[in-house]
Amino acid sequence: MVDSVSTRSARPKSYRWIGIVAVVAVIGAMALDTTVVQIGSANDVQEKKFSPQTFGAEQFPIIKQSVETRAVNAVELATAIAADKKAAGEKYGVKTTTGPVLPVTLTGVFGERKANYNVVAVEGVPPEVTVRIQTGPALNGTDLRDATGQIEFGQFTNQIEYQDAGSAINNEVKKQVLANIDPTQLTGKTVTVVGVFKLVNPKNWIVTPVRLDVK
Repeated sequence: MVDSVSTRSARPKSYRWIGIVAVVAVIGAMALDTTVVQIGSANDVQEKKFSPQTFGAEQFPIIKQSVETRAVNAVELATAIAADKKAAGEKYGVKTTTGPVLPVTLTGVFGERKANYNVVAVEGVPPEVTVRIQTGPALNGTDLRDATGQIEFGQFTNQIEYQDAGSAINNEVKKQVLANIDPTQLTGKTVTVVGVFKLVNPKNWIVTPVRLDVK
């Protein structure tokens, strides 16, 4: 009888020890699978706040190179648009929801200034086509942001960041392209421009420059 009682009392103790060993094993496995990351270290994966200024500075040289490589002579572009606006947009441009963004290169003479634009007369471009260059101080639109097709809404947290990205790229134009230019003193001067415009009205080009050389 004594041996039987001893056996029964020993069983709960052995079960408890098995349970304790199992818990210790789980805790040990968790410890092995846990990596301690020091804040600010290379392995710190905390989400960093979007910086428009940094983004603009990084992206503008990439956009500039792309536009300069693909830029189409204004006379050729005007002829293609007059013949078939849709086909010209598909051939030369980057599609957006509000119309294709076209890269263009032109040489002409500055005319009148109105608001933030200077009109340029380009020999060979039909007179009914008005070519305006954004010369600041304000630069409008997101044509440069959309010019390569490589910057998309899905890369950003929200619409505000997406808009800020476009504004930051425009700000780089002010710093790197327009900083040493007085737009009020351009009338009558010859200029060579490389830039982009959105093809909405084929008779009204508003070009945002990535390069502007005044003679």
